[in-house]
Amino acid sequence: MIDLYYWTTPNGHKVTIFLEETGLAYAIKPINIGKGEQFAPDFLAISPNNRIPAIVDHAPPDGGGPLSLFESGAILLYLAGKTGRFYPADLRGRCEVAQWLFWQMGALGPMAGQNHHFAHYAPEKIPYAIERYVKETGRLYRVMDKRLADREFLAGDYSIADIASYPWVLPERQGQDIDAFPNLKRWLATISARPAVERAYALIPSVNPNAGGIRTEAERKVLFGQDANTVK
Repeated sequence: MIDLYYWTTPNGHKVTIFLEETGLAYAIKPINIGKGEQFAPDFLAISPNNRIPAIVDHAPPDGGGPLSLFESGAILLYLAGKTGRFYPADLRGRCEVAQWLFWQMGALGPMAGQNHHFAHYAPEKIPYAIERYVKETGRLYRVMDKRLADREFLAGDYSIADIASYPWVLPERQGQDIDAFPNLKRWLATISARPAVERAYALIPSVNPNAGGIRTEAERKVLFGQDANTVK
């Protein structure tokens, strides 16, 4: 059994998608980041960066005691290794998947996240910041669209690179016209139609019935008011 410390964010969805794709037994442990549950000592012992997702695998492949991991990319690599799924066995295939996984972690996720922040969450609408991140998101969409011109998925076969990237491609929310990226549009439709992806997203209402935005100043302070003093 795997304990999944989860909230209904793109990074959280990466792990539910993988778990649903592979059929691994897991239990969701909700961490309401708007209420500050990510700062609880028990959670920090698993995820010292006070971010979801995190997991505890009670049956790791080495036969040892429970194994905890934080960071969504590290979790996907671990689970892919545990199951032998969505990560090639050959060296060159693994390199293809790894570089696109790290591209998501270092580019698509952070840039789209800043897009969301300045366009939807910042109390002051700063035109320069909004334009900066909307443009950069568009550039990253074009990188994906070009990559997908001659292959179905980012690294050829469906992989953890696609699982990591899919939750972060939200055209309307990110100020993008998906029709301008036909290959990316096809990729989105293909992944969204996978039964495991449908099951993963169907978990949202039961975990977070109020998903969809920040409603109070208290939530805003918890999510965006952190500094060095937050780290205990």
